[in-house]
Amino acid sequence: MECDIVIIGAGPAGLAFASSLAKTGLSITLIDRQPLDAIAEPVYDGREIALTHHSQNILHDLGAWAYLPHDDIAPLQEARVLNGNSPFALSFDTGQTGAEALGCLVSNCHIRKALFRCIEGREKITLLAGQAIRSISHSQKHVAAELADGSYVTGKLLVGADSRFSWVRDQLGIAAEINRLGRGMLVARMQHEKPHGKIATEWFDHYQTVAMLPLRNNYSSAVVTLPIGEAEALMRLSEKQFSTEITQRYRHHLGNMELDGTRHLYPLATTWSHHFVSDRAALIGDAAVGMHPVTAHGFNLGLSGQRLLAEEVSSALRKGQDIGGARVLRAYEQAHRRAAASLYRGTNMLVRLFTDEAPPSRVMRHVALRVAQKMPLVRSSIRSMLMAR
Repeated sequence: MECDIVIIGAGPAGLAFASSLAKTGLSITLIDRQPLDAIAEPVYDGREIALTHHSQNILHDLGAWAYLPHDDIAPLQEARVLNGNSPFALSFDTGQTGAEALGCLVSNCHIRKALFRCIEGREKITLLAGQAIRSISHSQKHVAAELADGSYVTGKLLVGADSRFSWVRDQLGIAAEINRLGRGMLVARMQHEKPHGKIATEWFDHYQTVAMLPLRNNYSSAVVTLPIGEAEALMRLSEKQFSTEITQRYRHHLGNMELDGTRHLYPLATTWSHHFVSDRAALIGDAAVGMHPVTAHGFNLGLSGQRLLAEEVSSALRKGQDIGGARVLRAYEQAHRRAAASLYRGTNMLVRLFTDEAPPSRVMRHVALRVAQKMPLVRSSIRSMLMAR
């Protein structure tokens, strides 16, 4: 099979990239190991995505926003950061921006389904679901993916969008910084007695991190980060025991809490690819940068990254240039690395500071929060990062 662009991975980044180029007339083939049903009708996985204004605009432009269920979109009006037993909180709202909310929260499964709807039935977009890839090769003008059945899909550009532990990245010979953190992120939707006021809380408590993300009505997404063994023990509790445990871990700030639905555990790892491109190939989404979830910017970064690559490809097409050539790939890599590097490094530094239980670190983070609260420029910068308008 011949096409213009081969995308390996039909997750959010891969689907968004295909949708970004849907009107260019380029022929695109998406390949994914998952069966079609899992891509078209993804099940609830516990993850609630905090979308910045910029990400919302991208989803609007792609047409995906129209497919999101309105009742699943929860506005986020304020964010607070707590440290240990301190009653002090560093808080952020929309300030003088004129915006009604910092951003919004939407279930990951709904976003994935909406992005699939954007490419469904497109004449120039082919989805090969349930397909494993045996190898990748390239020549001066083409790149080829060999499928498990021995057939080939060839194109002018190959895009890897297959997770932070990217098989494509390995096949391209791109090294990566991979940090397995030995901790697990447990996520669960909870119903609670007290209203959350549309306020998200990130609480760096001693030996645990607890985030509460406000959903519709008196529901929140609880995100508890613990050493993996402790997280696994939480997963084994009965629903009643689990609800009691989360209520206690959050110190009854929202009253009694009850588990609503299923809970999910994700081992934490961060990744940084040493290069985002190779000969006639590029990495997008988590395959390029796998963020720590503490700043909730991983999805947003992946969405903006795929748009950068799509813009470079579209520009080359309009100018009659090679869409998989070095100029396109170099421009994408420079722009995305510039946008991602400080966010990735800064997030990792934040995690190290706020999870180190040594006495000097406890003092340092308390001081850092108090100083940040009193410095308008610092708070404005963090607000801009959260909103990314």
